[in-house]
Amino acid sequence: MEERRHVHQYNENAVRLTRTLGDLAGLTDMGLHIVRIEPGRETTEFHYHDQDEEFVYIISGQGKSELGDEVFDVGPGDVLLFPKGGPAHAMRNEGAEDLVYLMGGTRPSIDVCTYPKLQRRQYRVDGVKEYADLSAFKKV
Repeated sequence: MEERRHVHQYNENAVRLTRTLGDLAGLTDMGLHIVRIEPGRETTEFHYHDQDEEFVYIISGQGKSELGDEVFDVGPGDVLLFPKGGPAHAMRNEGAEDLVYLMGGTRPSIDVCTYPKLQRRQYRVDGVKEYADLSAFKKV
């Protein structure tokens, strides 16, 4: 299966080389991917989902996982679980070899994703994404 290069829309250094396994099997409610991150790259922009739940299982390589206010070393056999509602998370490959992991998660038709460092919130409804700065939101 060929890898697909995905550059995160808010972080040009977050480049994932992805093989999407779930689509091949016909999964519609869950995504399942093998992802490769080259040295010096990040996995995503620091974020959390209000509806999606995610997991990561490290297959090979070494990385740093930012989880809330903490940073952890991760390597083969480590499992990271991200419930909906946070904490915010991202990983980066600071090693000399590729970081490879199995990633999966739910695929609700509606999700809200918050990017705390960017002060941005993104809405996804049936595949259409829109975002606004957090300062634009008012409590009712």
